[in-house]
Amino acid sequence: MLNPTSVRCIAIWAWACLLAAQLASASPSLTSAPKCEPLGVSENRFHWIDYSVVVAMLVVSCGIGTFYGFFGKKLETSADFLLGGSSMGTIPMAMSLAAGYITAIELLGNPAEMYVYGAQFWLTFASYIIVVPITSYLYLPVFRKVQITSAYEYLEMRFNKYARVIAAAMYVFQMILYTSVAVYAPALALSHVTGLNVYIAVSLVYIVCVFYASQGGMKAVIMADTFQAVVLIVSIVIVAVFGNYLIDGGFSKILHQNMESNRIELMVTDFDPRVRHSVWSVVIGGTFYWTTMYCANQASIQKYMTVETLGQARRALWVSSISLAVILSINFYTGMIMYAEYSGCDPISSGVISASDQLLPLYVMSSLGSYRGVPGLFVAGIFAASLGTVASALNSLAAVTIKDFFGCLLGFKIPDSKGSLYSKWISVFYGVLSFALVFIVEHLGSVLQVALSFNGMVGGVTLGMFSLGMFIPWANSKGVLTGATVAICLVLWISFGAQLAIANGFQTADPKLVSVAECACNLTNEAYEADIHEVPEIYKISYLWYSVIGFCVTMVVGFITSLLTGVDDPCRVHPDLISPPIAHLLSKLPHSIKEKLSLPIETKQERKSQDMKKSHKPEMKGVDNPAVTLESELPPIIS
Repeated sequence: MLNPTSVRCIAIWAWACLLAAQLASASPSLTSAPKCEPLGVSENRFHWIDYSVVVAMLVVSCGIGTFYGFFGKKLETSADFLLGGSSMGTIPMAMSLAAGYITAIELLGNPAEMYVYGAQFWLTFASYIIVVPITSYLYLPVFRKVQITSAYEYLEMRFNKYARVIAAAMYVFQMILYTSVAVYAPALALSHVTGLNVYIAVSLVYIVCVFYASQGGMKAVIMADTFQAVVLIVSIVIVAVFGNYLIDGGFSKILHQNMESNRIELMVTDFDPRVRHSVWSVVIGGTFYWTTMYCANQASIQKYMTVETLGQARRALWVSSISLAVILSINFYTGMIMYAEYSGCDPISSGVISASDQLLPLYVMSSLGSYRGVPGLFVAGIFAASLGTVASALNSLAAVTIKDFFGCLLGFKIPDSKGSLYSKWISVFYGVLSFALVFIVEHLGSVLQVALSFNGMVGGVTLGMFSLGMFIPWANSKGVLTGATVAICLVLWISFGAQLAIANGFQTADPKLVSVAECACNLTNEAYEADIHEVPEIYKISYLWYSVIGFCVTMVVGFITSLLTGVDDPCRVHPDLISPPIAHLLSKLPHSIKEKLSLPIETKQERKSQDMKKSHKPEMKGVDNPAVTLESELPPIIS
């Protein structure tokens, strides 16, 4: 529990956030004046009932943090704060996983994706299902066996501390940017449906999120995520049900109009990696992307450790993946409803809005705004998605900082009695830092593609590092470091080049056709001549392939480098650091092949005698630094 001085400091920071918001609001708006006024928006403004719904969601979220921080079991150690005592239930953990993955970015971006580009991206639902057995049987058993708080502790056990610190640093950079985007998106939504300044909205979100995440620890995060997931699902279902009801002809009319405009185009089987969305990029690239989120993301792996058994974690994975598929489908159907509503007058072409990310807020306010409480529930759902993502990120960033930076890099071991206090303040620090970056994120353009691109870049490389360790017992530290370095440089080059080309208008995706024939003001579909500028072909690669490229380059370069620099002796790699299916496959090889591959040859009885004790985290040495033992060499304690 924070002392009164700490509480006053947080209050001062909250006041500073609101002051910064007020100052930022004084700057001129960059949004051009609309050419047409959307029907219904001027009449439908936020009612006190709508405000009440939003405030109620925020108050309950704060209340959960207050309960676990001040009235629940005292959080004495860092394990209590970061892992919730490993006593959480299956359903809350599953809902927390889903809430962490479905951010406001997806809630705003997926309906807009359907409206602008069609239904191709909906095939991502297949990735949600495919990734569960991959996670459950290839990666999850290893993390559960070694009993770690930070996922990157594994990399030191398997390789050395440099691999651990590099992966942790990439994660920190990735999540700070990602959380900034995840907060800016709902603030943008709120500003368009209520007129509230976007900076004030951002400040409110951060104040609420930092408060309950820093007070209640992982228990508060998971229970708040569960509540917020319910709010999120109810909000999108209500919007879809009301939207379907208001379209004359209902589902059949909606489906007909979307098929007529060629938006229900699922089987784009072009193998060209430059095609933005095809079956291959969405399913294969999407599977790699979601594997990085499930298997190489600290926020996810940390939650796997909050339940008691491996079986609970596996069941939670299935529940969360099915929830993701359902939410995705509802989002895309909402996009179909929006097109049926605006098929005769496109809001973007008519100048009503300036970006596709504003489509859903516009639709809710103009078409559903007369139903008191519906706009408020929509905004509450957007905020709920954002809060869940940011709270999980802040908790995971605290874990990485304490374990990987303080403990490993700096050599300081925080005593258990102060672990919870340090974790709280680190969460607050990252909340402030993420808030500051919002003012940069707002200039990055389409929030969905920016966020997915960067997650794919870093996640693919990190997944490759874990996979080298778990799948290839011959890989060494030189290999994993070289592979990761080459891969991250390559994907950063491709992604930044592509984003620069998009920002300058040299590279655009081909949207589906829209019309302004039925707009209430005089407009025509303007033809314009694109600025012809030759863009290198490598920059045209679909952003969905970034995680695949990062993973494959890390694996291939890492393995080749290991061969050139002297492979590790597989006999010296602890069996619990190898993925069980891989270990089982290698154990079934004939003895003659095992000898050629330097694999251990032992009887079943000998293997049993070498099993490590499960009552405590095992003592494991990085293969390349055998003199260093994680448990035996304790760093100095901070007093």
